Amino acid sequence: MQKILVAGSTGYLGSYVVDHLKRRQMDFKAIARNTEKLEKLGLVPDQIIKAQVTDSTTLVGCCDGIEVVISTIGITRQKDGLTYMDVDYQANRNLLDEAIKSGVQKFIYVSVLHGESLTHLQICQAKERFVQDLKTSGLDYCIIRPSGFFSDIREFYEMAKSGRVYLFGDGQIKVNPIHGADLAWRCVEAIFQSEKVIEVGGKEILSHKAIAKIAFEVANKKPKITYIPDWIRKILLRLAALFMSKTQYGPTEFFLNVMAMDMATNQFGSHTIRAFFTQLKAQESR
Repeated sequence: MQKILVAGSTGYLGSYVVDHLKRRQMDFKAIARNTEKLEKLGLVPDQIIKAQVTDSTTLVGCCDGIEVVISTIGITRQKDGLTYMDVDYQANRNLLDEAIKSGVQKFIYVSVLHGESLTHLQICQAKERFVQDLKTSGLDYCIIRPSGFFSDIREFYEMAKSGRVYLFGDGQIKVNPIHGADLAWRCVEAIFQSEKVIEVGGKEILSHKAIAKIAFEVANKKPKITYIPDWIRKILLRLAALFMSKTQYGPTEFFLNVMAMDMATNQFGSHTIRAFFTQLKAQESR
């Protein structure tokens, strides 16, 4: 059985990958700056590597004895003054260099659906630069391209709770975000498969309008949807570029672009959006 290293192990997806490997009793280690988070996930000291992936000196030897690397490293919300190039590109590049030195057999990297055609966006420029490095590294590899995470659509429920959901265009854009547990399963299965690129989304392909209606039903609110013309979205993009700092603009740039794109792809997994919103509601009453 392969010896696996998980990077980005305390993030949204990474924590699900760690849990999945743990439940399958697979042989793995995990890298983290904050090792307490891994201890809370039930890992023992021999499974934990303390390192800062943006600092290559802390990664020396981290891939010794490792056969497969799974990297979910990436910025979800920019903080600490770090840029996408610092994290989504350079941190992964640091890890790849160690993987090459140590003779790792396969490197699995989680990027984003349609990232190769969105390199004008800061986040995709960084991710796809690393994808190109990985493709030419000489290692066996797999690029996982998820359509988006369930955590990305939490805002639909939050807006529904407040009584009104705001959508761009006519609300008919299609998406099938995937739950972290389902995506983790797909990432681990990639270890044993030969695909170089895996595009994957959740089991349900729904329009933004349909997701909003589910959110209203779960929140027990009368549906009220305001449709924002696409020209306003474009103006918001220009204003954000002018008045936001580079680190603030990155997430806004990505959000305002993908909200106007169909982000639906191959269906996978068992989790539903309704169940996710119901779980959010249950958490509020605890």
